Parts: sequence; C-alpha cells; structure tokens
Amino acid sequence: MAVSEALAPVAIKAPLVANPDLFTAKPSLIGLTREMMADALKEKGVPEKQVRMRVSQLWHWLYIRGVSDFDAMTNVAKDMREMLKQHFTIARPEIVEEQISNDGTRKWLLRFPPRGAGRPVEIETVYIPEEGRGTLCISSQVGCSLTCSFCHTGTQRLVRNLTAEEILAQLLLARDRLGDFPGTDTPPGAFVPTGERKVTNIVMMGMGEPLYNFESVKTALLIATDGDGLSLSRRRVTLSTSGVVPEIYRTGEEIGVMLAISLHAVRDELRDMLVPINKKYPLKELIEACRNYPGLSNARRITFEYVMLKDVNDSLEDAKALIQLLKGVPAKINLIPFNPWPGTNYQCSDWAQIEKFADFINQAGYASPIRTPRGRDILAACGQLKSESERMRKTERLAFEAMMIAGHGEDDD
Repeated sequence: MAVSEALAPVAIKAPLVANPDLFTAKPSLIGLTREMMADALKEKGVPEKQVRMRVSQLWHWLYIRGVSDFDAMTNVAKDMREMLKQHFTIARPEIVEEQISNDGTRKWLLRFPPRGAGRPVEIETVYIPEEGRGTLCISSQVGCSLTCSFCHTGTQRLVRNLTAEEILAQLLLARDRLGDFPGTDTPPGAFVPTGERKVTNIVMMGMGEPLYNFESVKTALLIATDGDGLSLSRRRVTLSTSGVVPEIYRTGEEIGVMLAISLHAVRDELRDMLVPINKKYPLKELIEACRNYPGLSNARRITFEYVMLKDVNDSLEDAKALIQLLKGVPAKINLIPFNPWPGTNYQCSDWAQIEKFADFINQAGYASPIRTPRGRDILAACGQLKSESERMRKTERLAFEAMMIAGHGEDDD
C-alpha cells in the first residue's frame, strides 16, 4: 500500500450548489445494457447502420476511459456529441461530503435525483484500501427495509431502490476520485494498493438489501464485470444478502458473482430478533439455498458473515452449532467485531472471546478470519452506514417539487 504519514480523520464538504439535473434529469447512458443503449440512440435518430459502432464507441469512453463529459469523446463527430449532450447525460452524482479515515478508508456521501422520493436522496459508498487490493463497498438502496437490530443502516427506513445507473455510478465516481482510469493520477497522500488498479474488488454490502433490488443490481454488476469495459473479475465481486432465499439461486445463475450471507445467529429464535427476515426464510431454507448455489465448490466458497455481539451470539456453544449448521457447505466464516453506533444497545464481544471463537472454527476446518475494523472513526465500518434521506409524504413531496421546479433557473444571490 502506498502510505504517506498517518492522517487524522478529514471531512471535505463539496459546495452544495443547486444541481438542476436533480429534478430535470435527462436520461443517463450509464447503466444501460448495450441493447438498451442501441434502442436509445435509434430513438434519437441515429441511423441503424451506425448504431452498433456508436454503442461500441460510447462503451469504450464510459467504461474504459471513464469520461463524464461528451466533449472528451474525441473520436465522435461534433454533431453526434451535440446530439448526445442535448438528449442524454453521463454526469457523476453530486458529492455532498468526502471523509477520509486515519486508516485510509474513504467514505463518500452522494446525492441522486428524487425519482419518487420527493427530494433528492443521499447514500454512502466506502473504499477500503489494503495491501494488494482495494475494496469498494457499494449501496443498492436508499435506506433499508430489513431492520436488523444491530445495524445502523436498518434504523433508516427504505426510501427507494437505486437504479442500475446509480449503483454503477458509485464505482465510476470512486475510480475518478482515486485516479483509477487511464491517464489520471492518484490524489496526493491517498492510501491505495500497489499495482495497476486502485479498485480491485466490489462488495454489495453498503446500504440496502441487494436482492430486494435484483434487476438493477444484476444490470449494474453485469456491466461492471463486462470484459470489454470495466472488466472486474466475477470472483472479485461479492453480493451480500440477509437471506432473500428465492433470489439466491438466480444470483448465481444470472449474475455469477460470489455470495455472502449475513448470518449472525445459528438458532432461529435469535436470528428472528437480529435479522428479522429469518421469520420469512428460516435457517433451514437459507442453508438449503446455499447448498444449491450455482458453481459452489471449494474454490468458490460462500462467505458467512457473523457479527460478534457480547453475550448474545459469541459462546463456544454458538461456535459448535455454527459448524453443525454449515456442515457440507464449502464456506468461509468472516467474524466481524461489532461496530458501535449512536443509540445501539449492543456491545462488541471481548477480543479474547472472538479469538477463542475463531480458533474453534479454524480447528473444525473452516477459514475464519477476524475482520479488522476499518473506518470506525468516520462511521464507515460494517453496519454503520446511514444517510439522512427520508421519504416525504405525498402532499409534502408534490409541494416541494413544485417549489423546486418554480425556482429552476433562478440566480442564487
């Protein structure tokens, strides 16, 4: 890792300039499949015989070169660029705030258009640099509907799903900010892995439950892993679910990425409390879905996430039951020291207890790394992400939108 001297936590606030695209957004070309992009171009009058070539050009500029301005597409004719600017956008989301932890973790608070929520919405994206790899934690929803009792994100009600464009935009923006596109430089003092790529891995572990937004997540991840574009290996993309059983098989069959299960308990009565979706899809159904995950093997194991909660789920009896539960499933068990957040009633297990728990699992033949807490000082660690976005009541939403549209184009004093 290229590490300068340790930094104190830093928060960089972008100027909150009114962004007219938040309410009058042109459709974005980002997040469209090749077929959808072709249809969009044909609808705007691009001749049929040119469409395939134009899609190829756009794909290259968007996902290999990482441009966010049509004028940077130097091999596209000027009249074509003008047409694209008139009808489409490829702009990045607004950065409301960028925070840099003293361990090099970065967290961005990003703002997107309302799209039914009344006012513009905000989500958080986190970049975690390590030696030899850089992991981007991406959000799939604004808020979350699952209300897991130990998770800060779960205290924010679901506002809306993110679109494929908004999911993919988190990756594009992170690569912008880290100098991870060709011909760009890494910001001075940034903590990044050595090697060609700054973002080597994606985890769908940010705000929201990815499998409750399946189609948008699928589209975004297929573009992210497309060999002619962003070209991330599917083995370096992990989707984490709390256990939406009907969509687990589809994830393996249609997306083909690595799977992580947010487990956290080995008995239904406890998991019902910690992860309430368990009431709908209990452990027996969840583990059966894992056994049938397409491509499952010792080389393509499922990761089971297990947050360590003091005197709740951290006994050696729990460890024994965990081994029994996962018997025969190629698995890795990530032990996550609980990351506190304001208002929580849970405490992190004592470190000695976490190590005993890990040793027992390791002796049973399962890899059981203890996840090093990262970004705690900027609330960027696992289970700490949350934004202030809330869905407005319909009457408030209509009034707010009318006010914003009426003020569109006025000069700020």
